[in-house]
Amino acid sequence: MRRFATTILVTLAVLALGATLIVVILDRVSPKAVYSQQRCTASADSVSWSLTPEQSENAALIGTRPLSRGMPARAATIALATAYQESKIRNIDYGDRDSLGLFQQRPSQGWGSAEQVSDPVYATDAFYDVLARIDGYETLPVTVAAQKVQRSAFPDAYANHEPMGRAWASALNGYSGTNLECQLDPIPDSSIAGDNLTLVTARVERDLPGVTATAIGDRNIELDALQAAKEFNLTGKDAPRLALAMANWAVAVASPLGIESVQVGQASWSRADGTWVELDEPPADSTSVTIIVGGAEA
Repeated sequence: MRRFATTILVTLAVLALGATLIVVILDRVSPKAVYSQQRCTASADSVSWSLTPEQSENAALIGTRPLSRGMPARAATIALATAYQESKIRNIDYGDRDSLGLFQQRPSQGWGSAEQVSDPVYATDAFYDVLARIDGYETLPVTVAAQKVQRSAFPDAYANHEPMGRAWASALNGYSGTNLECQLDPIPDSSIAGDNLTLVTARVERDLPGVTATAIGDRNIELDALQAAKEFNLTGKDAPRLALAMANWAVAVASPLGIESVQVGQASWSRADGTWVELDEPPADSTSVTIIVGGAEA
């Protein structure tokens, strides 16, 4: 009987210790990491393709880069499919042998230093530099074009991600309306509106070189698609498409930059709803994008 009682006490002690460890572990993990359902989605052919906010932020850079480089949306499809196969569109600091970054580029193969290929902007431009030198890449199958750039041991794998790449490339180049949406957590209470305004301005300069981000008040930034069209050597007829591209871009980077809402024409995306809705207002200028940041006053 005494032995049985001792066994019961030991068992209860072990269970109590286990419960304590679970509480400690959960307490050290951000609630967002456990419960968050954050995701960003682009659709094509009635199919939706979702990425995490981290992936979406990188996809926004990769997907819009052809705009400033004078390359077609097809280039973005190829690049996005490649980045997904190589790194799941994450800027990782490990890989096969010395491969690093979004495209798993290898310093030993002449892609640049480890620091350079770990920089998302450098890595993205390096990929497009090589792609642009491939004759007829616009009409090549995605897997063929990607392989000519990457020289992968698994060349056929790029084709698996072409539908995702096409959906995101179309949205980020303004060919499919306002169809890029993000469901995100609320902006943290510690976030400061002025800091977020600075972050958005800097990210516009990084991802959309040549586009002017005009601050209006303490929370609003306006992007002018007519100005962008001139900068990208396009015509005024392309401005509405560029506005859609920049609006989708703004939603794709909303998570890390503290963006609360985005408006283009009569369409508005809000962090609270996570979807695009049509505003009950007269038609607005279809060539400008308004970005509103959240956060507390300084």
